[in-house]
Amino acid sequence: MTVRRLRASLKGWGGVGAMAVACVTALVLALLLPNSAHGDGGTGLGGQGLARGTQARAAQCTEPQNLSLSPSGADGTTIDAIKNRKDRRLIVGVDQNSYHWGYRDPNNPKAGSDLEGFDIDVVHAIAKDILGDENAVQFRAIPTSQRIPAIQRGKVDMVVRTMTITCERLQQVAFSAPYFKTGQQVLAAAKSGITGYDKSLAGKTICSAAGSTAYDRLTKDRKTGRLAPSASIAPPVPNQLDCLVRLQLGEADAVVTDGALAASQAAQDPTVELKGGTFTTEYYGVAMKLGSDDLVRRVNRILADYRRNGWQQSYDKWLAPTLGANSRTENPPVAQYK
Repeated sequence: MTVRRLRASLKGWGGVGAMAVACVTALVLALLLPNSAHGDGGTGLGGQGLARGTQARAAQCTEPQNLSLSPSGADGTTIDAIKNRKDRRLIVGVDQNSYHWGYRDPNNPKAGSDLEGFDIDVVHAIAKDILGDENAVQFRAIPTSQRIPAIQRGKVDMVVRTMTITCERLQQVAFSAPYFKTGQQVLAAAKSGITGYDKSLAGKTICSAAGSTAYDRLTKDRKTGRLAPSASIAPPVPNQLDCLVRLQLGEADAVVTDGALAASQAAQDPTVELKGGTFTTEYYGVAMKLGSDDLVRRVNRILADYRRNGWQQSYDKWLAPTLGANSRTENPPVAQYK
């Protein structure tokens, strides 16, 4: 790739190269997360250590988005521990590099260093209900690959970071009912000749993030033969945005990620575009520690209110401009509970 081509590819939205630097920063921050925070009995933030049957067995799981606990406004051990902290804030793992989801806008002087985006709005709604102050939040930047470990090790109370609810993950963390519906999609250079998740990926190098449903799907489809045998699955990167940078540098031919995230990345760089439609159906949920039943139920009650009052305003502000009119994502998903 020539220097001129590289420079041209980096002109999208304030320079995606700056976002790449932020990716590295996020990884460093995650590695430096303190190990001293604990809840009751040394089990970490938010939890009594045992799931007590709150999550379904993977073998019995067919619709993981419908397996969360029913809503409740009651406090419990986990919420009491949060409220009784000396520093009375909710500790939440988020992204700081996903455009319109969780990011810092360098072109908005009013935003300053504050995080903003669709996921960040969800966090503020949760904090306002539990602690009475939407700004009573300590944000911690978590790479894609570290979302589950951060919860299990008690480094955060929850993760709100475009995290898909899956049967496998339900064995590791607890999830709220879904707050967003999406699906996997292909992102590639506009002039690449790639048409979607199809035979046009033959001979191409595909990038995805470690610990993502995209990487899981690619490896599964390689085994079943749905993915072209000659397609190369690149070693996964820590953060999904790293794939966009690799695409720009010519180190990957295509990216597979959630369509909502892909649309935001395409908005940052006019040289890339979405290819084909979504080829899976997935749901984002708020992830919490297994056993933190009171927190899960409380978040579900908060989300039930938020879907009626708040969700649409946030969607129209952050996501409608990139996802377009009549998107399958333009309405909140209907919550069902086990």
